[in-house]
Amino acid sequence: MKRIVLTLTVFIAFSMMAFAQGANNIKINEVMTLNTQSIEDEYGNRGPWIEIVNTSYSTYNIRGMYITTDPSVLDKNMSVAERMKRMSIVPNGDTRTQLSAKQHIVFFLNSNPAKGALHLTANVDAAKSIWIGLYDGNAVDLIDSVTVPVLAYNTSCARQSDGSAKWVIKSEDAVTPGIDNFIQVSMTKVEKLKHDDPKGYGMTILCMGIVFASLALLYAFFTVFGYVADRRNKLQRVASMQPVKPIVKTGVILNEVRHKTTNILKDGIDTKGRDKEIYIAVIAMALRQYTEDVHDVESGVLTIKPHHSSWNDHGFLYNQNSSLM
Repeated sequence: MKRIVLTLTVFIAFSMMAFAQGANNIKINEVMTLNTQSIEDEYGNRGPWIEIVNTSYSTYNIRGMYITTDPSVLDKNMSVAERMKRMSIVPNGDTRTQLSAKQHIVFFLNSNPAKGALHLTANVDAAKSIWIGLYDGNAVDLIDSVTVPVLAYNTSCARQSDGSAKWVIKSEDAVTPGIDNFIQVSMTKVEKLKHDDPKGYGMTILCMGIVFASLALLYAFFTVFGYVADRRNKLQRVASMQPVKPIVKTGVILNEVRHKTTNILKDGIDTKGRDKEIYIAVIAMALRQYTEDVHDVESGVLTIKPHHSSWNDHGFLYNQNSSLM
């Protein structure tokens, strides 16, 4: 079981390292500077907007990142505090800033943060080309940037596909705020796979995940199978043995053996463990049988009939005695 846990831990750690690609996978994906027919905010107003996309396969929260249209922040000698004053921060406290894999979010520019978490103060002049920068939460590291040319109404400057290096101008009917930039219904599965995973990272992770998961399942299966087989063999061996006597009977036998062993140690091997008490009991029984059972109880009365002879005749005895005198 410990090996299974260790294997799964290593696999999860490897997956997290592979997927955790950080802020560098947060990209500016599409920009519109003149909006009269596109999306509107929660107040029913239409204004310039910018779309941000998470191109990685992991979740990333963009709260605390900065969006700016002021190119002066590129001055490396500018202090961080001064740079922050010229940027619009992505506010905290809104679940929509938690971008999952391939997820998009749209912010309204030329707006007021008091209207909501998706409203930024970044200034946009639709009559001029604008530079837009995306900075990390330290206001020092530039994550992504793009220079947007002057656009016609309701057109956008967008990457050809999410996260790709190529930018294109999209017509009004091709603008895709909040969704994948590349839409083609006739794509085959292979083409869609190439589009979604051009470098093959996703396929590599998927294949390795399947291999590790299969190995883990095989290990778990054979471990459980071996355990069940071992238990079954033990049960069969126990069933083939003679039944175990009750604990009470076993205790009696142990006491008898202990008693005999004590006698042997005291009286020697010649006695073979026979108790002295047994001998005493046998003698007592023999005496009792001798005194009570073998002989009749005498009444004290002679039952032998007398036999007269010359020897017991009184006259003869008298004459003999007289002659002697």
